[in-house]
Amino acid sequence: MASHPLFHRRTPRSQAPRAGLRIALGALLLVPSAFAQLPGQPSPGAGKVIFQQHCALCHGLNGGGGRGPDLRRATLDRAPDDAALKSLIQLGIPPDMPDGWYLSPDDIANLAAFVRSLGAVPKETLPGNPARGELLYRRGGCSGCHILAGQGSGFGPELTGIGVKRGAARLRQTLLHPAETLPDGFLFVEAVPSDGRAVRGIRLNEDSFTIQLKDAQNKIYSFRKSDLRALNKLPHQTPMPSFAAVFSPAELDDLVAFLASRTGRP
Repeated sequence: MASHPLFHRRTPRSQAPRAGLRIALGALLLVPSAFAQLPGQPSPGAGKVIFQQHCALCHGLNGGGGRGPDLRRATLDRAPDDAALKSLIQLGIPPDMPDGWYLSPDDIANLAAFVRSLGAVPKETLPGNPARGELLYRRGGCSGCHILAGQGSGFGPELTGIGVKRGAARLRQTLLHPAETLPDGFLFVEAVPSDGRAVRGIRLNEDSFTIQLKDAQNKIYSFRKSDLRALNKLPHQTPMPSFAAVFSPAELDDLVAFLASRTGRP
């Protein structure tokens, strides 16, 4: 006897995916989202996504620093409390850090919560010895271009608080390949006045008619462009040498550890 067709009724193909989708969506509603937040409560998880999209280029994926400072600290110098941190995210730090005009108030709150959570991350343990690194700093003649704790020359950036401003990986990269880590706006320039004696230095200021330079002896020059024989801008060049052939890998570890320990605090 043939079975009745009702006992073999099948779900039409067009309805099967829809039924599966309804089941899947219903299951999702029962699972708490990783980024779910209570009303008025910021979500560090949501803030992490924003951080990786917009902040990691300068601060590193884990907040350990790069072009921007290491954020894995309980106290941030420019943002001692949550209100200051939110304001900093919103307004930026000209000219180094752009403002967060594209972020909503909730985005800013979530991002601030994630940044605060980085303060609980254990501080990076570096392989070098800071005491030996200090001796290498002196031996390498670094004070000839940099000021550290009030000592040295101001031709290059001050290093008194460099351990707060830059992560260890960035410090090592600068020591090995300084031309790859030039700060925004940095430009090495060669100006040739009418007497033919070229002057090389770091650009301090420039407008349509004049340019000001500082040379390695910290002497400042101001030239009218119309009086120059030549003005050669040297992008991707820096007066800082590479120390790759000067120090061994172990010595570089020591020097990086010393620089990373320079926080500007007694």
